[in-house]
Amino acid sequence: MSRASNTSRVALFNLGFIALLFLTLCSCSEKNDSTRPNILFIMSDDHAYQAISAYDNRLIQTPNIDRIAKEGILFTNACVTNSICAPSRAVILTGKHSHLNGKIDNIMPFDTTQITFPQLFQQAGYATAMFGKLHFGNNPKGVDEFMILPGQGNYINPDFITKKGDTTITGYVTDLITDFAIDWLDKKRPKDKPFMLMYLHKAPHRPWWPRPDKFKEFTKKTFPEPASLFDDYKNRGTAAKTAEMNILLHMMYSHDSKIRPETLVSMGNVQPVVPEFKNSFYETYDRANAEQRALYDPVLDSINTFFKANWPGMTDVEKMKWKYQRYMQDYLGTISSIDDNVGRMLDYLDESGLAENTMVIYTSDQGFYLGEHGWFDKRFIYDESFKTPLLIRWPNKITPGTTNDEMVQNLDFAQTFLEAAQISAPADMQGESLMPLLTGNATEWKRDAVYYHYYEYPAEHAVKRHYGVVTKNYKLIHFYYDVDEWELYDRKNDPQEMKNVYNDPSYAETVKMLKTKLAGLRTKYKDSNELDQKYIDQIQK
Repeated sequence: MSRASNTSRVALFNLGFIALLFLTLCSCSEKNDSTRPNILFIMSDDHAYQAISAYDNRLIQTPNIDRIAKEGILFTNACVTNSICAPSRAVILTGKHSHLNGKIDNIMPFDTTQITFPQLFQQAGYATAMFGKLHFGNNPKGVDEFMILPGQGNYINPDFITKKGDTTITGYVTDLITDFAIDWLDKKRPKDKPFMLMYLHKAPHRPWWPRPDKFKEFTKKTFPEPASLFDDYKNRGTAAKTAEMNILLHMMYSHDSKIRPETLVSMGNVQPVVPEFKNSFYETYDRANAEQRALYDPVLDSINTFFKANWPGMTDVEKMKWKYQRYMQDYLGTISSIDDNVGRMLDYLDESGLAENTMVIYTSDQGFYLGEHGWFDKRFIYDESFKTPLLIRWPNKITPGTTNDEMVQNLDFAQTFLEAAQISAPADMQGESLMPLLTGNATEWKRDAVYYHYYEYPAEHAVKRHYGVVTKNYKLIHFYYDVDEWELYDRKNDPQEMKNVYNDPSYAETVKMLKTKLAGLRTKYKDSNELDQKYIDQIQK
């Protein structure tokens, strides 16, 4: 064999070795990248945990949302730090309490210098996108692609803010948001990167307009009443007695019960008198085209015909019951569409092969009252608004069918997602990663209490400012602004929170212990009441 031939063989061998090394390195790189999961964060707006059948099947069946729990984990004590829309979203994005991110209520501005977790995902090489309701700002940070609703958004033919400008799209908002999210996953995202997708529903926020088929279906249904629908707030403090969120007294007719303004005008004096927003019925109805109105009108007309014929002769008890049913029919009708669309998304993940390496999270920006204590809306630290649904699926990481009762918060989401994606969290984030609870290492979880602070008063619904500490067994609350009242609830023995036992001598040691714990949490989270005066100054302008 010639020297040249030998040299050629050596050269070929070296080239082959280099090629093999290159392929091996590429393979390792792809393998390492595949260890970083995709993150699909699904959040609805005002979705009560009671309206998910995995939690409670008396009101509605939600088989697709339930599927996330069946194939993953269901948290029964998940809660928020501040039960109101924009502040909750700011807490989720920053991993910081409201007083640090600036968004203490729906009025005060978000501190745009704050680092949000989508920015960190983007910097770490993830493809990022946001579709749906952000609620504040029109240029979300850290997302490659977005289509977001301006403010609260609309159910019918909604407007969207995009990088290319504003646009109005014909259709029903829940379906459209899902269309955009799936289209991005299927056609627009870079396939060589893991993704972090925020898929954010407007529903079931007021004014609760179901899709026409759901509207027709759900107006034929009757729903069980909560035991405390006619609560008289005995054994509670001033805050519960003065809140303006009673279904009979404060839920609007044309905005929330689908009574046409002309019906109210033709009837003259409709009692009880409930303040109306100008043209509130038509805020949504006017967005519908002729074809869409033709689908809504028969049901709307039947509601208005019944109201006109029966309302004057009803007792207050009958009126409360009727308004509750109208509320549930519309509210749950919008949720049925969410469940259908979550099913569409889960099916897409399965069919595309993405499901295996995707962490799917379903939650809401807070809970909601579905007639408990006679209320609608949220804001209070009482359970129905304080607690929020949280269901997470992560194949091969979370044991299917797991239930967990630890005190977890929306404050924890950012750090959880970052740890799952192997991204370092900023030291000033205040949450705790849920990874130990997701991966079966519960002994590493040390938290035994969470902190809550609500600011938006005086304002709509008149829920007084308060802060508090909550454990699995107890809830201590301080209403502090124009009153100075404390409340204590025994969560195990009084799960409906009907009796304030703060002044009961048998709970004296519990009060002492919880006040110490509350003071410690306020120090830990660097909270005070300094922002209260800023809020007063803002709303007086």
